[in-house]
Amino acid sequence: MCCSECGCYDAFCDRCCPCVSSGARDTILCCACCLAVLAGVVLLLVLLLAYCFIRHAEVAVVDASLTRLALATSPATAFAYNLSLTLTVRNRNWAMSVRNTQPLEADYSFDGQRFERVRLADEGSTHPAGKTQVHHLVSGSDGAYVALGNAGVAEFKGENKTGVFQVEVALSGEVRYQAHFTKCKFQAKCPLKLQLAPPGTPAVVFEKVKCKLAPACRGRGSEILPHF
Repeated sequence: MCCSECGCYDAFCDRCCPCVSSGARDTILCCACCLAVLAGVVLLLVLLLAYCFIRHAEVAVVDASLTRLALATSPATAFAYNLSLTLTVRNRNWAMSVRNTQPLEADYSFDGQRFERVRLADEGSTHPAGKTQVHHLVSGSDGAYVALGNAGVAEFKGENKTGVFQVEVALSGEVRYQAHFTKCKFQAKCPLKLQLAPPGTPAVVFEKVKCKLAPACRGRGSEILPHF
């Protein structure tokens, strides 16, 4: 049996539960011990699942609007643009919060050339477990420098004829998961196809874009994520 007999234990049980036999008492105590051990094992498994296995964030662009995108080529290539988008970052861990060890930023690029950088979160900010953070980003410029070159200018002219522009939003940063010491790179790419909708024209329906995450923490206890 799980528990040995003891005179004090028997005397106490005789006073409290005189109608329960000694054998039944030992059986009950043994079952209680087994249940306590089982509960301890279950609790350990829950803690292992909660803090040992990292589930990396889910990033998506749920809305975007492009109302201006014009190219100037003199004295250098530059964009005059107005772009707004709503971006979500979901912490898929139900127990672990995530802390930014570097600022989280978003780069906008056309034909592989960056023309804007926006900060989403500062170093030291925390993303609670299981929560989704929503970022509303509004950017614009009358002359944002972009190093397109001849090939990039040709690409812009081709897309300008259709009124649909391919703009990529790339997130970059570094995070640390609760109860972990390793810092993980946080990188995601969101390829967008944006239809130009100048002010006063009907709004363009935007379909949600799920962003692609780069492999981050490749060590033991983390998911293996697809390459870009």
